[in-house]
Amino acid sequence: MKFLVILLYLLPTCVLFLYSCAQLSLVWSYWRGKKLGKGLVLHSLSPASLVCVQLPIYNERYVVERLIDAVCAFEYPKELLEIQVLDDSTDETIALIAQKVSYYQSLGFSISHIRRPHRQGFKAGALAYGLALTKAEFITIFDADFIPAPDFLQKTLPHFSSSSVGVVQTRWGHLNESYSLLTQLQAFGLDGHFVVEQGGRNADGHFINFNGTAGVWRASCITDAGGWSSDTLTEDLDLSYRAQLRGWQFVYLEKIESPAELPATMPAFKSQQYRWMKGAAECARKNLWKVFKNQTLRLSTKIHAAFHLLNSGVFIAVFVMAILSIPALLITHESPRYHAVLGIFQFFQLSVLILLGFYGTTHYGRKSFFELVWQLPLFLTVVMGLSLHNSIAVLEGYLGKKTPFVRTPKWGIVEHQGNWQQKKYLVRSLNPLTWMELGLVLYFGIGLALGLYWQTYSLVGLHSMLVLGYGFVGYYSVKHSLS
Repeated sequence: MKFLVILLYLLPTCVLFLYSCAQLSLVWSYWRGKKLGKGLVLHSLSPASLVCVQLPIYNERYVVERLIDAVCAFEYPKELLEIQVLDDSTDETIALIAQKVSYYQSLGFSISHIRRPHRQGFKAGALAYGLALTKAEFITIFDADFIPAPDFLQKTLPHFSSSSVGVVQTRWGHLNESYSLLTQLQAFGLDGHFVVEQGGRNADGHFINFNGTAGVWRASCITDAGGWSSDTLTEDLDLSYRAQLRGWQFVYLEKIESPAELPATMPAFKSQQYRWMKGAAECARKNLWKVFKNQTLRLSTKIHAAFHLLNSGVFIAVFVMAILSIPALLITHESPRYHAVLGIFQFFQLSVLILLGFYGTTHYGRKSFFELVWQLPLFLTVVMGLSLHNSIAVLEGYLGKKTPFVRTPKWGIVEHQGNWQQKKYLVRSLNPLTWMELGLVLYFGIGLALGLYWQTYSLVGLHSMLVLGYGFVGYYSVKHSLS
């Protein structure tokens, strides 16, 4: 029995180590791509194609007006620019949109306020509904919380010079990164995806994903791949894989930034995490076998696709490792011979070192060494604190349990300007899961105390991070729900 517990503890640490190795491979690909300067040969921009900008909206009273203003400021011929405000709202957002649309129509813009008779399919359904109403060759999509630059189309459309390119995706920026510690840590993690993961995969010709917003689709690519589908919570990742399995090429542009608002409260952040983690698991269930069956793909591309689609499963590995760490501590204290086994498999520490290289690459030239030194361990700590919440989302995705699309509320916060208190869309009730998270603070606190008392320090660092991580997540879940 003791051996089984130790084995079950070591298994997720091995999974985390393999995931870290995949991240290290992307670091190598990223730097090699930088050195070789890989990229498409671009033609000069000659605006001659009709572009449709789709803005899927659902109850976004605080940000929708600035989005419409930003899109109508695009430096692109009016006669070739069509704007669809795909409005599924049920509150005063409807009137705000109607007023803005009427104003820009009076200025000669081809902008329409599109209201569906139902909200079937949520965001995917709205995008599909709008696509059926346009003849545009290119489809640009922006979520409500983005503020794209005026030259967005000028910088992205030239990358469609090859007819095989189906998507051009840009990097997300952050309008309110410095607003709070929570937003700083979100930005820290998201930058890892948008710099090394997207950049590394794209440099080596592996599958990447359209991130749901701040990108451009060739309309024929959407149609050829089977169109938007709402059978997963991440319709963007799903369509991305279906399109690339059809042979379409995706282009990622790290240097073009599209700024957006980060969730300012823990419940809003958790809601976003739930949708992303569960949706990724659903996409793995739907598309991973198709990737492995595809005879035209390189083995390396299949392997990277597996790590990509299964990356939300890392949270299950973190949670299992964390829960079993205390039984492992008790066993090694009672039976010292098992301590040597744990010493051999110090994969957790190796994984942290690899992630240091990963995020060091991500923030090279962007953050000082001091910022990296304190933000990385704190980021990893909060990731551990989310492992219970996100593991439940992932398991639901793998098991095929369906839940509705829940949007992430935004409140028009730019840096330190604006606030979320006393505004609409706040979650005012405590999720029962929060009490479990606070209970885990006590659980891992006991493990930390035992390790110090027995002078068995191998797991002290892990238990310290778990206490802080679950404490951080639990505390802000309560504070932001009751404020």
